[in-house]
This record gives sequence, structure tokens and C-alpha cells, in this order.
Amino acid sequence: MTYVERVLDELKKKNPNEPEFHQAATEILTSLEPVVEKHPEYEANGLLERFVEPERVIMFRVPWIDDNGKVQVNKGYRVEFNSAIGPYKGGLRFHPTVNLSIIKFLGFEQILKNSLTGLPIGGGKGGSDFDPKGKSDREVMAFCQSFMTELCRHIGPDTDVPAGDIGVGGREIGYLFGQYKRIRDEHTGVLTGRGLSYGGSLARTEATGYGLVYITEEALKMRGDSFQGKTVVISGSGNVAIYACQKAQQLGANVVAMYDSNGYVYDPEGIKLDIIQDIKEVKRGRIKEYAQRVKSATYTEGCKGIWKIKCDIALPCATQNEIDLESTKALIANGVKYVSEGANMPSTLDAIDAFQKAGVVFIPAKAANAGGVGVSALEMAQSSQRIFWTFEEVDSKLKNIMVNIYHNMDDAAKEYGYEGNYVMGANIAGFMKVADAMMAHGIV
Repeated sequence: MTYVERVLDELKKKNPNEPEFHQAATEILTSLEPVVEKHPEYEANGLLERFVEPERVIMFRVPWIDDNGKVQVNKGYRVEFNSAIGPYKGGLRFHPTVNLSIIKFLGFEQILKNSLTGLPIGGGKGGSDFDPKGKSDREVMAFCQSFMTELCRHIGPDTDVPAGDIGVGGREIGYLFGQYKRIRDEHTGVLTGRGLSYGGSLARTEATGYGLVYITEEALKMRGDSFQGKTVVISGSGNVAIYACQKAQQLGANVVAMYDSNGYVYDPEGIKLDIIQDIKEVKRGRIKEYAQRVKSATYTEGCKGIWKIKCDIALPCATQNEIDLESTKALIANGVKYVSEGANMPSTLDAIDAFQKAGVVFIPAKAANAGGVGVSALEMAQSSQRIFWTFEEVDSKLKNIMVNIYHNMDDAAKEYGYEGNYVMGANIAGFMKVADAMMAHGIV
């Protein structure tokens, strides 16, 4: 049994009933085999055993009162996974599916994602099984204030800097920050994704979607290609999907499909993004309304069928494991050439394997969706300096971050004999920086 196999086996025994965490750990650690073989000092210093174990796991109850005066109780989580290269950094997810396994997988991925940005930020993640959908603003505020009352003692601008994720947008960040400031009596960059009126950064809203397109654009460019005239399918209709759609359209692509948790819309004439934004961002409605407002569009219940639509580029931007082997086969049969992950771990392990064997250019989430946390780190820098960069300045820095990520993972893949395998390249490039820091710090 190899060192990696032994660590994986022990991880699964110590953490039963955590399938998402097992999946992420398997994907990452197996790709590190050639690195570990080249560096026997890692095994001698128990590096992987420490790498897969969070530095801190915080779990707490979140009691709050709904509009009917009834007490509700949710679970809260913050996994502070690795601070070797900087303070913990990672989003908060409010969704009924949230559990410890999901938060650990997200936090583990975040370590490498943050490392890839080239910025000094460690990996963490948090959230709750609270569902903001259908809740009034007052109920969301009550929950956020209760959640932050506990979380505030564990975070800080030089310790742990949370941000938004699924279910945590500008409204939630505002309520969370207000409660932090109230309790701690300090106005610091403890949360990113804040409103522009109280320390946020321009281009943060667009960052993950734009970054996804920028790294895909670089992959196209290095193959003498571009987004111009390409047919693109995007899953999701939240923040990442909307701004990936916007940037892809600006670069000349024809985005033909998007979805929400109920079903997908297909518009062969091209998605009218202003209508999607009105439905999802203004009215908080369901995507099926798009088909009622646009004659060229059709709506289909269920989400899986979206991957049967013929496209050149697929950008999964919804949630984990949305592309399984069946969906992968459909995409390959229809001639997909590029798949870039805007969501966290949206493709299953066998789906990734099938894409790579078919010669599809596959860019994994930890590289492709790092733009959001990259601009979050830029927001932290602006907060520390008490300055405010223009949209163009932030957007330019974002593009540079994404282009550098592409070339760093490409170079790492080539160095270890896996040219074109960006899962290997991203994992190795991200890991090496963290490993060097951990070795320098000693056994901690």
C-alpha cells in the first residue's frame, strides 16, 4: 500500500458517512502520487496526514424566531482547514443540504484553490442547513444575527475571513457584517462580498463568472481558438452562471441554455440575459418564467436534460456532482470540446475520467472558479489599505490571476508527465506551495 493509499484508507475510517469529503480527498490525493514519490520527506514528516485533517472544526446551534413567533433551530458550521499560507478564507453556504461532509469537502478544495490564486490566503468553509428561499427579510436577518453571534468569536481579518456562497448573497453578507460590527465594535475586512457602501470591492459580484470565462478563454487561445461563434451551455442561474453568461456573450459566444433547481430553458437564438437577471436577481422567481416571456425558448422540467443539448463549451455552475457519467457521454457524443467547472466539484470522478479519455479540455473547479476568492483577497487588500480600486483595475487583476492559474497548472502537469491533464496540474501546483509552507513551519 502506497503512502497516498494508506492516508486515504485512514481518512475514510476516521470520517465515515462523509461521501463528499471522501470524493474530494480521493481526487486530490491520488493526483499527488508523483509528487509524494519525488519528495519522501513528506511521508517522514506526516505531511499528508496533517494536510487532510482540518486545523479546526466548529459546529454550533443557531436558534432564531420566525415571523409566526416560533423558535427555529439550525446547525452552523465553520471548518478552518489550513492556514499554512495565510488566514482561512472561504465562503458560507446556506442551503438545506449542508452537512459536515459537504463543508469539509469545500474547505479541502478551498486550500488548493486559494493557493492557486498566488495570494496569501488559507482554506476554510462554513455554512448552515438554513434555507433562505421563501423567508422574509426579517427572518433572514434574525437567522444571520444568531449565526454571527456565535461565529464572530472564531473569525477576524487576520484569522478567518468568510465570504458568500450558495444562499449567501449581498443581503445575507450585510446582516452578518452588521452583527459582527455590533458585537466586536470594529469595522474591519472580516467578511468579503460586502456592499460598496461599507468596504466592498467593485467586480466582486462578477468575479467568479468572469474568472471562469477568462481561464477558459486562455485555454482556447493556447489552442488557436476563441469564444467567438461557440455554442455554450451553462448550468445554474445564480451569480456565477449569470456573469459567466455575460462575459461569454461579450466574447462572441452563443449561450443557449441555463437552469435552476426545477428545470432548464433552451433558447437557440441565445439567452437574453437581461430577462434572466430580472427573473432571478430582481423578482427572485423561477427560470421557467423565461420561456413564458421569450417566444424562441422552451422550458423542460428537471435539470439533467440540459447536458443533452449540443454545445462546444459546457460551464457547469450549479452544484456538486451535477454531471454524472451518463451526462458526460451525452456531452461527448454531441461534440463538446471544453468543460470548465464554475461550481464546486460539479463532475463525478468517473465523469472526469471519461472527459479526459475523450480528449475534452477539462478545467477543474479549484482552478476555474478561483476568480471569486481571488477578488475576495483583493477586497481584503483594499480593506487593509483603506483604498478603493476601479472596476477596470480589479477586472484586470482578476484576468491576470486566471491567466496565471492556467499556465501554472499547465506547467505543473507537463513537469510531472501529465501534459493536458489539468486536474493533476491544478492539484500539484496548488499543493506544492502549501506543502512548502507546512514543511517550513515544522510539525504543527
